[in-house]
Parts: sequence; structure tokens; C-alpha cells
Amino acid sequence: MATLKDVAKASGLTVGTVSRVLNNRGYISDKTREKVYQVMKDLNYQPNETARALSKQKSNTIGIILPNIEHPYFAKVLSRLEREAAKHGYRIMLFVSRYKEEREEQCIEMCKSGRVAGVIVCSGSFETEKFKGLDFPLITLERSMDEGTSGIECDNYQGGVMATELLIQKGCRKLMYIGGVSAGVDIQMPGDLREVAFRDTCKRTKTDNVVIVTDKGLFDSLEYYEFVRKALMEHPDVDGVFASSDVIGAHVLQACSNLGIEVPEQLKIVGFDDVNIAQFTSPGLTTIHQPVEQMAEMAVSAIAQIDAGKVVPTKTVFPVTLVERGTT
Repeated sequence: MATLKDVAKASGLTVGTVSRVLNNRGYISDKTREKVYQVMKDLNYQPNETARALSKQKSNTIGIILPNIEHPYFAKVLSRLEREAAKHGYRIMLFVSRYKEEREEQCIEMCKSGRVAGVIVCSGSFETEKFKGLDFPLITLERSMDEGTSGIECDNYQGGVMATELLIQKGCRKLMYIGGVSAGVDIQMPGDLREVAFRDTCKRTKTDNVVIVTDKGLFDSLEYYEFVRKALMEHPDVDGVFASSDVIGAHVLQACSNLGIEVPEQLKIVGFDDVNIAQFTSPGLTTIHQPVEQMAEMAVSAIAQIDAGKVVPTKTVFPVTLVERGTT
């Protein structure tokens, strides 16, 4: 008698993927689904209904993987996810990876053994390719994605265009982009499009520019100040800065204050994310608002829908908005 492993081997898929086809959980392409059903027919495979029934028992726990909880952006994400989970009757199980790939793998293994309704990942070094075939839905927030996951992100490219164009419209003649590296591995992230948009917009408008990227260590510790101060001193002719996050933007503002650079008279600053710190700086930080509330709502809702046997989009991109404050 054919087994689940036989079906997986014959179809060239993992056991987890075949299991998700049988239990109608997570995103599976029509092509993959048809392949599994055809192999089942060819092998005369009969699913174990008792095991399937057990696998379909509801779980009220959602696993959440974050790189850290000190960074204002991730703190905001966690807060919104917890609220949305509670609305849907879920509790959360939090894992903090500290950007360590092995810790993220351990988190997933714990979720496998602990039975969860789904996992929401917002971590830089997480490679979804390694986790294909899970028998629970994997939702990514602002992270790379592959088949088997549902990705939710904001329109990073358009946000980058809006930030850069605003600085140009305000009369800036030389722009600086300061980006923070969040991943310890070479993975393309949605947030990387902010830099791409900056470069494209400067090229299109023939605007002089310089790109500065911090290293991973600074992202971990949030110690941007010295890095930013040095960058401003090395490029005294820069009169507009697009910071890839509000945390970096706040450090640019602090460095300007200590260097005697008047904001916005001598230098204008635009951040990204619109976390609380953007409102509390003096002057207030102009930024690109990322709709974390709606993104968190969709992430939790996607797990609930998949849990109910429904199909959810494989990728959702939310629009961003410009919030102009005192730094421009």
C-alpha cells in the first residue's frame, strides 16, 4: 500500500507539501495540486482519515518570529500583531532570532512540535526556501518570499520615489541616502527597493547624490550616531538626506544639531516607517508612513482564512503615504 512518502517521492515534492495539499492548508499552486492528485491516483494512495482529522484540529496559537524587539519598528509590528491576534481569538508565541539563521530554524522546529495555526515572520535572514512543505501557513512581513508563503509588504519603491522627489522639490541639490543593512545573508529584501528608488529618481532628475549603507552590527545595536556624523562631515555639500528608517533619520537630526547644521534650513531629512520616534524629535521628522496596522491585520487574517480552508493572496503590497513634518 502506497504511503505519503511514496506520493512525495513520486511527485518530486516534500512530505509537508503533499500533506498541505491533502489538508488544504497554506498556498499551493494549481499545478502542484494537480500533480499530487495525479500521483495519488496512479499509486492508488488512500489518505489516513484519522491522521487527517487530527491534523485539522484547530490551534489558537500563532508563532511570531522577529529579529529583535528593541527596534521601534519591530516593537510596533509586535504590538499590532498581538492586538490583531487577540481580536481573532489567537494567542501569540514570540521568538526573537537576533538575526541568527540557526535560531530562526530552531523557532520553526519548535512550532512544528508545538502545533500552531501559523507563523508570521518579520526577520532579515530568514530564507523561506528552507521551509517549504510546512503543514502550517507561513506569512512574511516585509521579507522575501517563495511558493508556500504569503507575503505582505508596503510599496517600498514608491515610498523611495516620494521621499527623494520631495527633497528635490524642496530645492535640495545634493542628496544622500543612508541605508541600514538588516540581514546577515545575501537575500533581496522588499526594503532594498527604497535605495533602488532613490538611485532611479536621482538618475531621472539628474540630481547629484551619494549612497551610504551601514553594517549589520549598527542595525543590531541602533548605534548609528557616529556613523551618521562621519558621513555628514565627509559630505558637507549634502543638503538633503533620505534615511531608510526613522531611527536613522533621528540620528541624522541629532548629528546635525551637534555639528551646527540647521534643519531644515541647511539640510532637509526624510525618514521611512513613521514610528513614534518620528513624532517626538524636534523638529518632527518628515517620513514615509508604512501602514503597519493594516499589514498586521492582514497577516493574522490570512492565517485565520487559511485555517478555515480558504485561499489567500500570495503577495499583497500596501500603498504608503508621505507625512510631512518639520525636517523638510
